[in-house]
Amino acid sequence: MITSKKRLNVVAMVELALLTAAVLILQLAGVAIKLPFLGTPISLVLVPIALGAMLLGPMAGAWLGFVFGMVVFVVCGVMATDPFTAMLFADHPVLTALTCLVKSTLAGFLSGAAYRAVRQKKPLLATFLAAGIVPVVNTGVFVLGCITMMDTVSGIAGGIGQSFLYFVIIGCAGLNFVFEMILNMALSPALCRVVSIVTKQQKRL
Repeated sequence: MITSKKRLNVVAMVELALLTAAVLILQLAGVAIKLPFLGTPISLVLVPIALGAMLLGPMAGAWLGFVFGMVVFVVCGVMATDPFTAMLFADHPVLTALTCLVKSTLAGFLSGAAYRAVRQKKPLLATFLAAGIVPVVNTGVFVLGCITMMDTVSGIAGGIGQSFLYFVIIGCAGLNFVFEMILNMALSPALCRVVSIVTKQQKRL
């Protein structure tokens, strides 16, 4: 006989599998969507990462972030579908891998940790906090990664007549960050509702 605990574990595994598939599909589709003038892919996968972190906890958020980072590294860097990431990979393969993997993995983990710390007293605030942490951490670690690879990034920026700071902060990170933050914040009330419904259903099992 299947116990309630085992049933919950099965449900959580199914939810994680579905969210993992969503991350893969959205990121692979997102590679083809570029920001104007820069040609930088936009990240559509931060929403399922935040949702998974809230529903399933920090480790699930970290896993979903890791999957996202791995797709970025392999598809954009190794397979060279994104010129910027491909140039970073060519000059700094290890640093590029670390930047791609750490930024999103850490973002997912911290999102889940923050949500669990606040959800009991202020569930809606916890949702906004968790959703906002993902783009903040993802972008912040990306900028730090660019600093560690400044020689290559400066060369790319100089090639299009921009300074390092303008290219990274305004071009690569800034526009992407604004888009991701607006999207996550706009969807936060809906995410809160989804988490509430799923949590209630899980308690009934």
